[in-house]
Amino acid sequence: MEFNSLTFLIMAIVLLAAALASIAAWAPRKTWVRVSALVITLLIVPIGFLQVTEMLSRPKPANYEWLRRDVDKVTVLSASFHEKQAIYLWVRFDGDTKPRYYSLPWSNRLAEKLQESLEEAVHKNGNVVLRHFFSRQSLDDYGDLNVEIVPPPVPPQKPPYTSPPRVFNPREKAI
Repeated sequence: MEFNSLTFLIMAIVLLAAALASIAAWAPRKTWVRVSALVITLLIVPIGFLQVTEMLSRPKPANYEWLRRDVDKVTVLSASFHEKQAIYLWVRFDGDTKPRYYSLPWSNRLAEKLQESLEEAVHKNGNVVLRHFFSRQSLDDYGDLNVEIVPPPVPPQKPPYTSPPRVFNPREKAI
């Protein structure tokens, strides 16, 4: 079983529900009040699990990103523009293999800038990199994001051809 942040979040929900259940069970109240508090507390676990797993497929608003707010740059993998509603971005952080899904409020300037950058990156066979994507200044002033197009790495050159080394064979007459 792989332990990731989702597993720890669900474990935290279960532990908090267990703590609430134990408090409800030992509270000096009438039995029906304690039983109903226990049942309500036990309903937290499946409802919390369903809510957490449902949120996995939804885009996260970029201004809600707290844990990775100081990330220097992100690579844009894909963008979807829903005019007058939102801009949806698939991004990958440096050194991470899993993409993240974010939504930005609609901005004509940002949509045009991102679309032009993505088209130019496709034309140049490069990547679009956003610098300081989560900084408060860039989130307040959409459209002035630091967009950079990174060309693909140059493939290594082949070493010059050299003939294989000759091995001396004492049985041959030629050297």
